[in-house]
Amino acid sequence: MNLPENVVCTQNADAILSDIIKGVQSKVFALVDENTAKHCLPLLPCISQSGASVIEIKSGEQYKNIDTLSVIWSKLSNGEADRKSLFINIGGGVIGDMGGLAASLFKRGIKFVNVPTTLLAQVDASCGGKLAVDFQNFKNEIGVFNNPYKVIVDSAFLKTLPQRQIISGFAEMIKHSLLVDRDYFESLVPFDPKNPDYKLLSQLVETSIKIKNEFTSADPTEKGVRKMLNFGHTIGHAIESYSFSTASPLLHGEAVAAGIICELFLSNHYMGFPLQNLIEVSKMIGTYFPAFRFGMETYKTLIELMHHDKKNSGGKISFSLVSQFGKYQYDVNCTYEDICQAFSFYNQINI
Repeated sequence: MNLPENVVCTQNADAILSDIIKGVQSKVFALVDENTAKHCLPLLPCISQSGASVIEIKSGEQYKNIDTLSVIWSKLSNGEADRKSLFINIGGGVIGDMGGLAASLFKRGIKFVNVPTTLLAQVDASCGGKLAVDFQNFKNEIGVFNNPYKVIVDSAFLKTLPQRQIISGFAEMIKHSLLVDRDYFESLVPFDPKNPDYKLLSQLVETSIKIKNEFTSADPTEKGVRKMLNFGHTIGHAIESYSFSTASPLLHGEAVAAGIICELFLSNHYMGFPLQNLIEVSKMIGTYFPAFRFGMETYKTLIELMHHDKKNSGGKISFSLVSQFGKYQYDVNCTYEDICQAFSFYNQINI
């Protein structure tokens, strides 16, 4: 497995970014939120040294929308950005998704660089070129496929994260292990996201990026095998969207962790995924992720949200499921009743 050509794993993100900026013949802009402005910009002195204009937006999924895009575009227009400008996204998945989309559409597209600063963004959003914003409470409803000019991955940014953010990103790594082989799952076992070994984490991050690249390079626009990267997300996205209406909104990885357990239940039912492995993975998830319980009265709402998943066709909810580690099938249609059983399994399992 190989890293994508545009992804650099480094211990000196500032030097890599500085070299890119030196080659720009126009204005440079950097997108941050209040967290990355405080904790990550100091690790990138080349931003201030280059005179780049910093655009700061509010953090959080609730701001990943068209209104925020308009703010970004206004800043670019007022700052006299042109088609030779460089746009640098410094942050997690929300910044990367939204900033990438903003750059891709401004003046029909300007060059952009992603500096993912969360574990989730490094292992998931760092490659594949998916860019989107949410619309009318539906996840990633408006977007495009467009790859960044460069993605700079540096574990130094992970040291700035609160524990909850590290744990959130760990869900995607568990997903990757289910899609490749048990060896990668076993390599995750000694890693404790509550007490990270950053040297080991750097190695695991690089492996996860390579795994994702295997799927995205084989299927850039998600017509086939790339759909497997949505494992855990069909239900996970619905749970995430629903959680925003509650007093306990979830991070993306927290919702995906719940979605993985539900979709492993469906994998057991439809694909014969071993029950012993279902329990094993569920216990690992339960070690780090608090349960998000929801009553039967919410099942219909969750399924309605799932109908907006972009993998669906013909009005049927389509899943990507696994039969064992590294063996899988996409476009599996599951019944309403079986999906409800998956919800009930998650709500009842002792994790």
